[in-house]
Amino acid sequence: MSPAPHLPSLRTATAVAGFLAEPHVATLTTLRPDDSPHVVAVRFTWDEVAGLARVLTIGSTRKARNLAGQGGRAALCQAVGFRWVTLEGVAAVHDVPDRVSEGVRRYAERYGSPPPHPPGRVVIEIAVDRITQLNLD
Repeated sequence: MSPAPHLPSLRTATAVAGFLAEPHVATLTTLRPDDSPHVVAVRFTWDEVAGLARVLTIGSTRKARNLAGQGGRAALCQAVGFRWVTLEGVAAVHDVPDRVSEGVRRYAERYGSPPPHPPGRVVIEIAVDRITQLNLD
C-alpha cells in the first residue's frame, strides 16, 4: 500500500497556490546516474487540479537524461527570500506533442510570453505527492 501523499491543509493550499502563481523561477533537483544531486534553475508551471508540475526542456539536457527511461523522483523549489514551496514527486519525460503543447500553453500563461522553441523539446511532468512550505501562512 502506498503512503498517503504529504499535501497541505486547505488553508495552506490556498497560500501555496497563490505563491506558485507568482512568475518566479525555481530549482529542479534530479539524481544523476551516480545518485549525486543535479540542481538547476528552471521556469515551471503548477497544475493544482492535476497535481502536476511541468518543466519544458530539451531531451538531451542532463535533467531530462537523469529522468529518461525509468523516471525517478524530482523536486522543484520556488524560493523568494525566506518564503518557499517545494513540490516533490515521481517525474517522467514526455515528447508527446499534446503534452508538450500543454506545457507551452501553461508556460506562456504564467510567464506572459511563449518559451523559446528549440528542436528536441520535451516536457518533464512531476506527479506531486509531497508539498512542503515555509512562511506562507
